[in-house]
Amino acid sequence: MTPADNKKFVQLVEAAFFVSEKPLSVKQLKTDLLVNYQVSHQQIRDVINELVIKYKDAGVNLVQVASGFRFETINALSNDLAFFIAKLSKEKAPKYSRALLETLALIAYKQPITRGEIEDIRGVAVSSYIMKTLLERNWVKIVGNKEVPGRPSLYATTKEFLDYFSLTSLSQLPELLPMTDLGVMDKTVAETV
Repeated sequence: MTPADNKKFVQLVEAAFFVSEKPLSVKQLKTDLLVNYQVSHQQIRDVINELVIKYKDAGVNLVQVASGFRFETINALSNDLAFFIAKLSKEKAPKYSRALLETLALIAYKQPITRGEIEDIRGVAVSSYIMKTLLERNWVKIVGNKEVPGRPSLYATTKEFLDYFSLTSLSQLPELLPMTDLGVMDKTVAETV
């Protein structure tokens, strides 16, 4: 590849990340964008690494999520910068209920899990609206059925869930604290006090 071709190749990959609404994988770049280039997966990875370094100290960073790579505003935007950036966005971030977030957290940490198991843990019924919202956002999916009477659906998180929360895998979820660390007393201890 000539230096001019290499420069064009790098610019093309960089532009693809800027205009894409979704993360792009190396495979997608090779098969969808760079079909006319004779480049290897390693050459594409090298360009991505070059772009990660190039944008390291910029207002945006090229980051890896579950589905590939995408540009994100830097996580450490100071409050005064975040205030100005927020003014540019006409769309308000959706607000989710505590019940929806608790349900999502249970699915993320206990997957695969049934709706009944979620209800047992939470101690309240899970509304159809919550499950519908999680399925429509494509944060969770049905991955099968539990082999018990009624064969309830088993729920698990998706790559879109990981992408939304800027994770590459479930192993990056924060570690769960024991219930005692959250100020919840063990039932047997509470009865003896």
